[in-house]
Amino acid sequence: MKIRLAADLQTDSIVDGLGIRTVIWTQGCSHNCPNCHNPGTHDFNGGDLVELDDVIEEIENLSGQDGVTFSGGDPMFQPKQCSVLAQKVHELGMNVWTYTGFTYEELIEKGSKDILDFLSNIDVLIDGKFDPSLKSLDCEFRGSTNQRLIDVCKSLENHEVVLYDLNKKQNNKKKETLYI
Repeated sequence: MKIRLAADLQTDSIVDGLGIRTVIWTQGCSHNCPNCHNPGTHDFNGGDLVELDDVIEEIENLSGQDGVTFSGGDPMFQPKQCSVLAQKVHELGMNVWTYTGFTYEELIEKGSKDILDFLSNIDVLIDGKFDPSLKSLDCEFRGSTNQRLIDVCKSLENHEVVLYDLNKKQNNKKKETLYI
């Protein structure tokens, strides 16, 4: 199985989710958000087709990373491949964050098996199209105030959107660090 990527995996990111992260840049997006910061990832025929096994090998060789973030493009256009990778990330004890221009509700409504499988392997979903009229530097890990940080596991469990409590997670991490 192959996945279309816009770039090589990027390690040591501190802006694409909590902690130190590796970013997987997927290729392909039709949202066309005004002022998108990754317009080179929109072409569904751009980037490179990469063997999924090669990406898995790279993930297995990561060190010093708290998690993996799927970005792009939009990873939801390649949900089957991303789900396989997200499962591997969890097996290795890391968390998964994913950016998408779709809303959580749109993804649930689509209801495809591949999308639901991928959602079940995501810890935090940042949903919604970037809206330059709602741009704010106060939005951690998001570009505009309409985008949400969603706790996917709790949302799937409760059958409604449950927002991710960023402050609680940061405080818990600090406490763990202090007591170790």
